[in-house]
Amino acid sequence: MNGLFILLTIVLYFGLLLWVSRWAGKRHSDNDAFFRGNRESPWYIVSFGMIGASLSGVTFVSVPGMVQTIDMTYMQTCMGFFCGYLIIAHVLLPLYYRLNLTSIYTYLGKRLGRYSYKTGASFFLLSKTLGAAARLYLVCVILQHFVFDAYHIPFAVTAIGTVALIWLYTRKSGIRSIVWTDSLQTFCLLLALGLILYQTATQVSPDFKGVWNAIQESGHSRIFVFDDWQSKQNFFKQFFSGIFITIVMTGLDQDMMQKNLSCRNLKEAQKNMYCYGLSFVPVNYLFLCLGILLILAASQLHIEVPAKGDDLLPMFAAGGHLGYTVLVLFTIGIIAAAFSSADSALAALTTSFCIDILNIERYPEQRAQRIRKGSHLLIATVFVLCILAFETIGSPSVIDTIYTLASYTYGPLLGLFCFGLFTRMRPRDKGVPYIALASPVVCYLTDRAVFLATGYRFGYEMLMLNGLLTFGGLALLSIGRNRTTHDV
Repeated sequence: MNGLFILLTIVLYFGLLLWVSRWAGKRHSDNDAFFRGNRESPWYIVSFGMIGASLSGVTFVSVPGMVQTIDMTYMQTCMGFFCGYLIIAHVLLPLYYRLNLTSIYTYLGKRLGRYSYKTGASFFLLSKTLGAAARLYLVCVILQHFVFDAYHIPFAVTAIGTVALIWLYTRKSGIRSIVWTDSLQTFCLLLALGLILYQTATQVSPDFKGVWNAIQESGHSRIFVFDDWQSKQNFFKQFFSGIFITIVMTGLDQDMMQKNLSCRNLKEAQKNMYCYGLSFVPVNYLFLCLGILLILAASQLHIEVPAKGDDLLPMFAAGGHLGYTVLVLFTIGIIAAAFSSADSALAALTTSFCIDILNIERYPEQRAQRIRKGSHLLIATVFVLCILAFETIGSPSVIDTIYTLASYTYGPLLGLFCFGLFTRMRPRDKGVPYIALASPVVCYLTDRAVFLATGYRFGYEMLMLNGLLTFGGLALLSIGRNRTTHDV
């Protein structure tokens, strides 16, 4: 019965999503609409929609479960996120708008050279594909476990169906439609979060003061860790990692910047970034509060808390412990969060692949549209293959997997952009791909060597080391060369 409720909710929700997509893209379906939304997107719609795109289904499921093992220390990273958004608004966005970019990696070509440009775009394609697939994988696992296993439907069919739905409503107008569908999905996600919080809180205490006291008195309410330098949850590691994670996973990410570049001008894009950054911290705090309340509710209802944090909220919602209302809200929330991150990732990967790798701007519009549509379908297929690969490998916490992947794959992007922005040196362009490939390998070997020698385990701060190694390698490639004279 629960599975049928979830299935009906998905069908009705997708019908609404498809209608909004058709409405938003009915007047424009050319490449400019797909890539940049014809530069007509209202900043407040973009800002609101980006909340859902950034949170994703992983946040909806993984963040509440994080309190089981690391309490509320994830808030230290979220504080760093906000500082990162300010840096993006005042350093990167002015650059992108001044150069009138469609793909942000075009900057690397203008500043460092063709090989640097292709290297940056290739690392984005790798990073975003893995990250988006990891997010979708978690949703597919939940749907498979609570719905499709009962009908003996293979996991591969679930993965194909999920990606096919996203492809269907993004194929025509891309980012122009996504700006509006993401706003709908963010609204659904936040509404679901609020109502699930309310339903769970009533299980713990009948009034707000009692709920607040229960959260504060919980053994999982710890936020700050200053005294343990060995811990991955040390404040300084988490805070500065949060800054750099935001810079690379938002500011150097075609997915997130593509929405900002669809705003009418720089001032509106910066307003979008301020509002988005401010809202991100309290929303994540509410998810962590939900995690504590779920643990407390489990104790009162004599339910065993699952060992895997990612199973905490799904167990309560899909298991019917909080009623059918929460079951429907959870389904809407998880689908909204998953689709709002995956749809923009699919559009951004298509944009980068078409412009940065295939150079479709050199072709006539009609042929360029055919190439774009074929690339869109190809990348959707790659999504499916990656989801199946994640199913084979498995992971105890998907959000930790995503940030770990980012530390290795976004590090070279961080080094490339920092080198271009903050130096006037010009590296030997043909050597850049080798530096970018060597840096993550050196980081991995360093992590293993340091752990074996001292017991210290690198956390997300590996991203900073990775970027620093790439930066240093580019500096070595610049020895004996004249500094750049052009202003980009």
